[in-house]
Amino acid sequence: MPLDLEQLRAILDDGPTPLFATVSGAHLYGFESPDSDVDLRGAFVLPLGRRLALVPPDETIAVSRTDGGLELDWVAHDVRKFASMMTRRNGYVLEQLYSPIVVHGGERLDELRQIGRGCVVRHLVHHYRGFAHTKRRELERPGATVKDLLYAYRVYLTGIRVLETGEILTHLPTLLDAHRADGVEELLERKRAGAEKAALAAGEAEAHRPRLDALEAALGDAFDRSTLPERPTTMDALSEFVVRACLELGG
Repeated sequence: MPLDLEQLRAILDDGPTPLFATVSGAHLYGFESPDSDVDLRGAFVLPLGRRLALVPPDETIAVSRTDGGLELDWVAHDVRKFASMMTRRNGYVLEQLYSPIVVHGGERLDELRQIGRGCVVRHLVHHYRGFAHTKRRELERPGATVKDLLYAYRVYLTGIRVLETGEILTHLPTLLDAHRADGVEELLERKRAGAEKAALAAGEAEAHRPRLDALEAALGDAFDRSTLPERPTTMDALSEFVVRACLELGG
């Protein structure tokens, strides 16, 4: 079922006015189950008075709501914190920034996306390799799920795509067009038709290990060949954007 963007926008009223809000999680990755919740992520601007107060304000907000049986989670960071995370080879926030499912956006999101291109650096490999290793450890535990296995594939393929092209792409079915992986289409079908935490069959994770090992090697090769910059190249523009957003939206 397509997401109802108006329904999603309603939860934004429970927190500070967003700078932008996008959909993340399983709906972004292309393997949502009928019972998957909807993850909204983004950034907001703290009021200037709170920013200057003696007691530091919360730089992250988290709001949850159930609406018509749909579970919604809205998590956002103040723009200054979000921008700082963009410069620290944090693939997670960059994926939020470039999510194509926009719930709240506009010119400021467009500008931040343009500036954010300079934060797509070669050393994002550490984010994706570390995330993949975490998921693979989870696959070794009892009760590992189809979701865990799909996450491992998604993370490897996103990392390879970033290093090869500079594009932040997280939609697993699209990623598979360039990097085929036997058995993943069947996993996608099971996840979309089944429960969010559907378990893998005995020995299933082990059967996928050689394919994940091959993607680990491909990620390393992509890093060696990557022509992305070593460090962010748009720090001044990003800093200026944060100052301007704070003055214009937080005053």
